Amino acid sequence: MSVQYLSPAGLVQSPAFSHAVVVERPARTVYVGGQNGVDNSGTVVGGLAEQTAKAVDNARIALAAAGGALTDVISWTVAVTAGEDLRAGYGAMQPAVAGRDAPPIVNVVLVAGLAVPGALVELSAVAVLP
Repeated sequence: MSVQYLSPAGLVQSPAFSHAVVVERPARTVYVGGQNGVDNSGTVVGGLAEQTAKAVDNARIALAAAGGALTDVISWTVAVTAGEDLRAGYGAMQPAVAGRDAPPIVNVVLVAGLAVPGALVELSAVAVLP
């Protein structure tokens, strides 16, 4: 299996994200559903930075259950409630994208609200395992 991260000329170059990812078969793909900043009892934790860090950790746990790691994620979707300072969430997201040769695709959307009362962020991910 090979994974190629693309940031072609003609598009903005950023160390924070890639523009496209090509995965050659065979590959094992893991889809991580929306993870909020909640503990294992379902209680929302702290503000945006704390919730983002916990959501990343929850994604890490889900990936580990499938035999994967944060470094296997090729795409993140991040939903943040409108009005929040994205910089706090961005800083807390760094462990999810650190230690890689190339950054994953990152999609960020601002939303009016999330399904979990008090949640400020929700992460979903697609990972490709060797």
